[in-house]
Amino acid sequence: MPSSVGIRRRQSHHPLLFLDFDGVLHPDAVYQERGRIVLRADGLQLFEWVGILDELVAPYETLQIVLSTSWVQVLGFDIAYAHLPERIQRRVVGSTWHKTAPRRWNRLSRYEQIQHTVERHRYSRWLAIDDDGAGWGDEHRPNFVQTDPLLGLGAASAQSELRSKLALLHQRT
Repeated sequence: MPSSVGIRRRQSHHPLLFLDFDGVLHPDAVYQERGRIVLRADGLQLFEWVGILDELVAPYETLQIVLSTSWVQVLGFDIAYAHLPERIQRRVVGSTWHKTAPRRWNRLSRYEQIQHTVERHRYSRWLAIDDDGAGWGDEHRPNFVQTDPLLGLGAASAQSELRSKLALLHQRT
């Protein structure tokens, strides 16, 4: 299993993508059963749409990824990281959740968790992709791609929006 020791060093001036798993890379119907991760969606598998993400981010060599998924807190960073293909792993620079996260972390919306990380690391060029739109106000809506919880990146509309926003993100300096 890959170790988090090999993750890239954060570069706060590089563009960044906050990445959720459930409802983005596969449907959100994911559960733990007897220590195993199970997707309850007929005809689909875990990380069904990770290849789409890989294609969309491929043109952007400096794009970094921060995992903003509950998998990190529940399963640990190394296990969440290990589920990603190597080409995506090479972009990962950390996660929003960490062992020293505030005790109230679970009560924060995904938006608040991401904002905490943006402020902590002083990111200025970032996007988030998630199926949870709670808390996203108008100010940061341009930084957000909301996916349908069942369709994730399998939806052409989500792909198109992410493609456009990645292009804009990389035009800014």
